[in-house]
Amino acid sequence: MSQAKIAIIMGSKSDLVIMQDAADVLKELGVEYEITVVSAHRTPDRMFSYARAAADRGIKVIIAGAGGAAHLPGMVASLTHLPVIGVPVKSSNSIDGWDSILSILQMPNGIPVATVALNAAKNAGILAAQILSTADEHIVANLKAFKEELANKVIESAKEMES
Repeated sequence: MSQAKIAIIMGSKSDLVIMQDAADVLKELGVEYEITVVSAHRTPDRMFSYARAAADRGIKVIIAGAGGAAHLPGMVASLTHLPVIGVPVKSSNSIDGWDSILSILQMPNGIPVATVALNAAKNAGILAAQILSTADEHIVANLKAFKEELANKVIESAKEMES
């Protein structure tokens, strides 16, 4: 049985509509992942234990999505040596997503969080796979095929428009 290398966590189940994109692209790239809800504000003890135990469970990268005050990615990054990718989520109580973006982006020196665009969980999944690919040729091959398919779609679109 394969073991998850990437953890996808979110502050609320309502974020799943966005965070599912990370899971979908990781599945497409053949990368094992786990996915769950870990709230920095409502379940801080769960967040502490989850972040501290992730590496021991074999996790190599954590993708953390959060809306509003969006403390989850930064707090998790403060608790682990693993790379954390933050996904700012435009939530129902958001200030047009800017609160989430700035909360994740403005981390203090020493606690880095890679930050993707608002609601860009797919990019977080791709970035996590690229991080893993530095030590996994199978992921490299899958990423190359994925990028080739992206290029082919653009070329096909151009051909359709030009004819």
